Amino acid sequence: MAELSTQQPKQGRRKSMDLSIQFSGDSSGLLSEDQFLCSICLDVFTDPVTTPCGHTFCMICIKTCWGDSQQCNCPLCKEKFTKRPELKVNTTLREVVDLFKKKRGLGNNEVLCDGCTGEKEKALKSCLDCVASLCKSHLESHYTIPRFKKHKLINPVKNLENYICQKHEKPLELFCRDDQTFACQFCTVTEHKNHNTVPIEEESGQKKTQLGKTQTEVQQTIQDRQKKIIEIKHSVEIRKRNTEKEISDSVKVFTALIRSIERSQAELLEVMEEKQKAVERRAEEFIKDLEQEITELKRRDTELEQLSHTEDHLHLLQIYPSLCRPPHTTNWTDISVDSYLSVETVRNALSQLQKSLNEEFSETLCGKTREPVATGLKRIQQYSVDVTLDPDTANPYLILSDDGKQVRHGDTEQNLLDNPKRFTLYFNVLGKEGFSSGRFYYEVQVRGKTNWTLGVVRESVNRMGIPPTPQNGFWTLELKYGNEYTAGSDPPVILPLRENPQKVGVFVDYEEGLVSFYDVEARSHIYSFTGQSFTEKLYPLFNPFNREGGKNSAPLIISPVSNTE
Repeated sequence: MAELSTQQPKQGRRKSMDLSIQFSGDSSGLLSEDQFLCSICLDVFTDPVTTPCGHTFCMICIKTCWGDSQQCNCPLCKEKFTKRPELKVNTTLREVVDLFKKKRGLGNNEVLCDGCTGEKEKALKSCLDCVASLCKSHLESHYTIPRFKKHKLINPVKNLENYICQKHEKPLELFCRDDQTFACQFCTVTEHKNHNTVPIEEESGQKKTQLGKTQTEVQQTIQDRQKKIIEIKHSVEIRKRNTEKEISDSVKVFTALIRSIERSQAELLEVMEEKQKAVERRAEEFIKDLEQEITELKRRDTELEQLSHTEDHLHLLQIYPSLCRPPHTTNWTDISVDSYLSVETVRNALSQLQKSLNEEFSETLCGKTREPVATGLKRIQQYSVDVTLDPDTANPYLILSDDGKQVRHGDTEQNLLDNPKRFTLYFNVLGKEGFSSGRFYYEVQVRGKTNWTLGVVRESVNRMGIPPTPQNGFWTLELKYGNEYTAGSDPPVILPLRENPQKVGVFVDYEEGLVSFYDVEARSHIYSFTGQSFTEKLYPLFNPFNREGGKNSAPLIISPVSNTE
């Protein structure tokens, strides 16, 4: 048992505790090391805490055991706690444990003298021949007595037995490179005879050299990782600035959209009101003319009624020819108030709105003049990629050039092997290379053609024939009838272009969900699909359409990208 002497507080004032404890390694009733061991780590307590069931553990051990769970139990008796106990260090027990550690020389890295019988002093050296660690006074004989001077002394270590050959009880002074193990002098004439053995110091020197190289590599790796962290932070900062700019641009786009809609709505209402006023004025004129005709017809009717009862036969015969002539009236059969005017007005207004929105969208992204648009296109051209046509995807009616850069319609179907990647209904062919991240750009010459389709498609798109819309995996720009340009959305968006593009640029930003089309020679923006969500590889798409009797026989040509103006 522990002999404790405590002084109780008096008159409400806290007194310091006078604690004296006797420790023993035997079973004589004094406290032993076993009573200060944590049942989890099996070492002397560190910051001891006690659970509601009365068992004590190290603070870190019990917290690690319980993890983040709210319901936990005692690792020793398994008692469950419905609510996680709030643990606090048992300060009294910690003082007892610290005292125990101090008495036993635990809790620090000091090696104590094996020669001291009372309170042990700190060892200065460990002797491999004596197999003992010695303090200053007990080490004196190793400096004065000749036979002890030959003993092998090293810096003090606790696990001294690890430095001694267990078979020959001699210091391990050698290292066997053949067996990669330690040896004493007697080992070199027995199990390590004729082996490549060297002094431990020599092997340690080589290992230190290797460790130095490894340390250099580790330090270089640390520098690389730190550099990568800087790059990532820099990328995040750039991305943050870009996002702020994109948010600002988006606000400008939607502000422009609202202004355009409000302006178009006001113009539409004004036009419709003017049309309505014109219709009302015309209707009033029609009604006035009709009322005059009715008055004249009523007068004629009255005359006819009177003459039908007259006895003046001579007068009847005299005016009969004039009465038989039909009265002068207007043919009202094809005259009406035009009710279709408002529908046509709305259609024209929507077409003008679409045109305005495309222009304002381009201006918002690239500035108010054509020069910033050209600058933006020049920047985009830096993401150019080399696109080559994939014959395995080509419709059987298509003819590809040997270099895979041109495609045209051949009028006759070719006998090709079946391939699940081949388009069979539309005259499509894809590029060989797909893209699943980043940005890419390519240009296609469309000069001399009256019909074509360009854009990108996702990898899993239906090859047997399906409407080319974003919902079906198509993001395309199309020309029909020589002058009708449409974006392949649902429904299609008509694009009133001022000029017919001779070379079209296609730009994709995978992460941003953006597909844009440009008139390369005019250096102008045509149309953009924005806010898309890409989850598969995207492939460039080309459709030259049929020849139309030779009017559309020119090929689509993938052109080298040159960002010179």
